Amino acid sequence: QVQLAESGGGLVQAGDSLRLSCAASEGTFSNYGMNWFRQAPGKEREFVAAIRRGSTYYPPSIRGRFTISRDNAKNTVYLQMNSLKPEDTAVYYCAAYKTGLGFITTPDLMDYWGKGTLVTVSS
Repeated sequence: QVQLAESGGGLVQAGDSLRLSCAASEGTFSNYGMNWFRQAPGKEREFVAAIRRGSTYYPPSIRGRFTISRDNAKNTVYLQMNSLKPEDTAVYYCAAYKTGLGFITTPDLMDYWGKGTLVTVSS
């Protein structure tokens, strides 16, 4: 199985930036699409960003503020978060899925999950 480990979360002020990392154990990293999700207390898990075969996808709510990237040689995916807002506070998870016809953004369809890293944005 693929093991994922997130890092880089912390406490920041509104307007600050953070870069999250997700290290994967799978040697053939390029065979998987990689996503970031987030979940705030009492809320459903929310799609944040996806990268698949060189293409990226973001929901309208974060488009222009967050950037997902990957380094296949290092088996690592990143999430650069800029202009952070208090409503961005959540546990951020990376997830992997076996790439197929296109992007998959539904949490239930992910094949592997990391344990998450907490991002707290104060006002």
